[in-house]
Amino acid sequence: MKGRPILVPGGKRLARSFAVIGLVVSSAGCILTKDLPDPALDIPEGYKAARLSKPADAPPTLDWWRGFRSRELTVLMEEAQTVNLDIAAATARFKQADAQARIAGAALLPTLSGTGQEAYSRTSGSSASGLSIGGREVVNYSASLSASYELDFWGKNRDAAQAAEETAVANRFDRDVIALTTLTTVANAYFQVLAAQDRIRTAQRNIASAERILNAIKERFSAGTGTDLDVAQQESVLANQRALVPPLRQTLDQNINALATLVSRPPEAVRVKGGSLNQIATPRVTPGLPSELLTQRPDIRRQEAQLASATANVGSARAQFFPSIQLTGQGGYQSSALTSLFQPQAAFFSMVGSLTQPIFDGGRILGNFEFTKARQDELLQTYRKTVVQAFADVDNALVSIRQTTERLRLQREVVASSRRAFELSEQQLRAGTADIVTVLNTQLTLFQAEDALSQAQLARLLAIVSLYQALGGGWEPRMERPVDAL
Repeated sequence: MKGRPILVPGGKRLARSFAVIGLVVSSAGCILTKDLPDPALDIPEGYKAARLSKPADAPPTLDWWRGFRSRELTVLMEEAQTVNLDIAAATARFKQADAQARIAGAALLPTLSGTGQEAYSRTSGSSASGLSIGGREVVNYSASLSASYELDFWGKNRDAAQAAEETAVANRFDRDVIALTTLTTVANAYFQVLAAQDRIRTAQRNIASAERILNAIKERFSAGTGTDLDVAQQESVLANQRALVPPLRQTLDQNINALATLVSRPPEAVRVKGGSLNQIATPRVTPGLPSELLTQRPDIRRQEAQLASATANVGSARAQFFPSIQLTGQGGYQSSALTSLFQPQAAFFSMVGSLTQPIFDGGRILGNFEFTKARQDELLQTYRKTVVQAFADVDNALVSIRQTTERLRLQREVVASSRRAFELSEQQLRAGTADIVTVLNTQLTLFQAEDALSQAQLARLLAIVSLYQALGGGWEPRMERPVDAL
């Protein structure tokens, strides 16, 4: 009983000291918090390639693919969002990152463990004189709780937990990047399917036209107004047109198989009806402001989160230069009789506070700090490049849309004039007044122009998809501020 008046006041003094340290820790945590480094980026007021648009122009919606007005494309898009294996793997990765963040955050809380023990021992029954006496059996019971806590005075554990949380955020945006890439790949593959079907139909029409011309030339040859050379030249044209079909069918099948992979099904289980590019609507996409791009593109948000994680790691690495303060405590009951285990006289406790200051570690802490600083600088430069590249992607997509639209308009004029020239030459051929060289040239020009038209239609649709991707996909509807709040 003499020891208790000494131990208890000492314990109170120690607890009060720890409480004071805890208050200092909470204030130090605010002091040590570091903001992200300034990327020093020049954000333009508008895109160079963007035409002036009205303020009311809405950015792309979340389901931007519906603007093409293809039911089959919409079904493929929605299926890819739910069953695509790359998206599923990315989802599993951010769940792993969440678990790692939970593990890192555990260091901010005390650890508590309970122990129950029964110890049985028996002493020897022999003595030094050789006499045999009865041995002694001892049973000891104990139940205790142990607690340990590291005072995060310098913010080491807090910064490590923040770094893990930012990494988890980055993994979420990485999942969004993969989802956006998957959706744009589905759209591109589907349009490739339609373009291949259009080009196959064009090739078949051209084959029919070439056969019709060949029959007319053979009639002239039978009548004595044609030559073997005329027949051979037309047969060559017909053979070339037929040779174009197998590569187009190969492209068609390959893109259908690509769509099957994107929706996580074997090719045998996927049926793509397709159709024609002429049935696809061309939505008008407005880019909005460059400043909005910083919050919309998932790859920019991912790099920003990774930079935040690296910045927190720098703080954690810096804190390793300073001492660590560890508190441990244990309390419980111990008795040789189970019935008296939880009596007041069987209680015991201990409290220990320790401070550890690194003195010499061969440069490990310094090397780790320099590594995290260099890693932060790397991610800062990567973040800056991602932002600059995002602006360039939007401008490139806008230029592509503008130029492919103009190309499509001009190509339609080429097809119209080429078809008229071919029809006139065919009429003159049947009338016996046309030069065979003129007929060959006009039909080849028409065949090439019609095939180029399908490719121009495809290029314009792919450019529109690239703009959706450059803008970060679909955007949440803007919330208009109520008049009363102004």
